[in-house]
Amino acid sequence: MPPAAAPPVAPPPRTAVEIFVDADACPVKDEIFRVAGRLGLISHVVANTWMRLPEDPNIRRVVVGEGPDVADDWIAERVGPGCVVVTTDVPLADRCVKAGARVVTPTGRILDAGSIGMALATRDLLDDLRSAGAVTSGPRPCAAKDRQAFLQALDREVRRAAKILAQPVAPLTPAKGSVDVS
Repeated sequence: MPPAAAPPVAPPPRTAVEIFVDADACPVKDEIFRVAGRLGLISHVVANTWMRLPEDPNIRRVVVGEGPDVADDWIAERVGPGCVVVTTDVPLADRCVKAGARVVTPTGRILDAGSIGMALATRDLLDDLRSAGAVTSGPRPCAAKDRQAFLQALDREVRRAAKILAQPVAPLTPAKGSVDVS
């Protein structure tokens, strides 16, 4: 019998924004590196295969094993408040939003608690249509206007993630002079 896998460990609290990239077929990696480089952020580029990346100590190449959702699992287990995830994978986006991360698609669409339900429903509907034999079009190619919208959305979400990290943490013990009402 193989040994049981260790339970996932919660990532340590972050002090700086980190970007996680679902890199297989991501058309905006160069834009991510440009924003991250300008702001001095770490980018985790996660894929099932090795890919050429710029030589930069803040760009972390993560090659995961083969298999469905291995890259998604790696990302979802490590994100939380203070993280920005770039993906087109709606189920991964859902997991990341639930963990407190900000999510941006390569076209600049923000997926958050208010929009992820509709995105999942649309994805499921299209999946059902495809499995019933309907021919659906895939995503359209990433155009210049999409790249511009993505850059703006990424910059905005990085700033929002930074604000979350800057919020003071509530004390674990009552402040002096406070009254315990329990």
